[in-house]
Amino acid sequence: MARGVVEAGSLKRYDLYVDGTFQPPSQNARFESVNPYTEEPWATVADASVEDLDVAVDAALRALEGDWLTLGGAGRGKLMHRLADLVEQNLAHLAAIETSDNGKVRRDAEAQVALVAKWLRYFAGLADKIEGRVVSEPQAEYFVYTRREPVGVVGAILPWNAPLLLLAFKLAPALAAGCTMVVKPSEFTPASVLAFAQYVHKAGFPAGVFNVVSGSSRELGAALAAHPRVSRIAFTGSTQTGISVSKAASDHVGRVTLELGGKSPQIVFADADLEAAVNGVVAGVFAASGQMCHAGSRVLVEQSIHDAFVDALVRRAREARLGDPTDPLTDIGPISTEPQLRKIEELVSASARSGAKILCGGKVSPRSGYFFEPTVITNVQQHAQIVREEVFGPVVAVMPFDREDDAIEMANDTPYGLAAGLWTSNLNRAHRMVDRIKAGTVWVNCYRVASPAVPFGGMKTSGVGRENGLDAINDYLETKSVWMDVSGGKRDPYRISSSSSESSESTTTRESNPSRGDHLDE
Repeated sequence: MARGVVEAGSLKRYDLYVDGTFQPPSQNARFESVNPYTEEPWATVADASVEDLDVAVDAALRALEGDWLTLGGAGRGKLMHRLADLVEQNLAHLAAIETSDNGKVRRDAEAQVALVAKWLRYFAGLADKIEGRVVSEPQAEYFVYTRREPVGVVGAILPWNAPLLLLAFKLAPALAAGCTMVVKPSEFTPASVLAFAQYVHKAGFPAGVFNVVSGSSRELGAALAAHPRVSRIAFTGSTQTGISVSKAASDHVGRVTLELGGKSPQIVFADADLEAAVNGVVAGVFAASGQMCHAGSRVLVEQSIHDAFVDALVRRAREARLGDPTDPLTDIGPISTEPQLRKIEELVSASARSGAKILCGGKVSPRSGYFFEPTVITNVQQHAQIVREEVFGPVVAVMPFDREDDAIEMANDTPYGLAAGLWTSNLNRAHRMVDRIKAGTVWVNCYRVASPAVPFGGMKTSGVGRENGLDAINDYLETKSVWMDVSGGKRDPYRISSSSSESSESTTTRESNPSRGDHLDE
């Protein structure tokens, strides 16, 4: 097995994975990955150039027409199951790397790596079930059918909050469809994806099917999005960056799937199980240090239980244990990057200056590491920055409402539409609210639940397309229509046939009256 990780003094050294081999970048440039808990570099990573990206895309193109093509769906599925086995066998290793890279609490990292294997197995089961169909064309002299073919090379651009799981969202359906992939991980968290490439290699995937090009500059991701030989971009990240990715891809008519930002509401009614609702809000905004695109960072609570709910939520926030993400007793790990930590600090400080009440937290933790204290904010208005903008940290704004209509108006009053939570024991109300909430996912009496079988994506500025679910594989397939003339006859070259009755006319008749019939330009 090719080695993608070596010890370089006290640091681990990660190289690019291109065309089935681990290799240094062409310009021998490298950058460091910083552990957000220790605030010290822990790994050195290959810093690719645009030339390295071109080599990776070329390798992916060659693989499309090579051994990967001849494997067929059953062969692809077998390799995907083998990769899932390796992921499960090395779960602790991959989770430890992700924890070092982005500070994710170890038990959460291990749960997410386990989901990577689950995603691979789900889509592996679909790989040999991709079918075209015979079309019942009324013109008997034609045999018509469709084929489903891979769209081509897929460029995956990943965020730093959950690199491996969000890679699986893209990679699993792409592999099942027969596509090849070039991955650009975040410059902040490249190591776990490069480590994952070791198991792709060991599983026996043909060279060029999976390529990882890490880089310290965002220009590398922009070059991937704009690459004329990349047929589809699958991107997860901020809405602003997603718009840029979409524009870059459109210049060569590249297709895009965009899973973007969110400012998700959690709506709590007076008839809800209070303890369960508080637990759900904790899961939606304090888990993973709030670094989730679907974080339920706006909590709308019915007026009659507002104070009791806030008291319970503040108590839970103060009880949350911050600390070493490798410690099984830790609840909240560090923020993944220092720039993100400073952004959270500024947003919370700005809300306090504008009159919001910070009931707990509200500041950077004095402990070492990029920690921000779990924060509960009240006395905020719907137009406040802390309510409108994505925080991406353990910060929640709580606002009261009086009626269902008020809750709906507040919930939908946002440019985002990724997810929402709803807490009520009234089934009729649940159905009414689900129908009216503008979000791609609505969790009822639960939050932060995922499955490869369930589509995920956003409305409004929260994205384009859906990841996961049976239909996700269609984003990585093209439909080709095939017409075969089985009559052996000749036809008027200036006339398009549109029905079986017209096509039954003799060639002689058509030639004697060539002006009859439908024309494509009429």
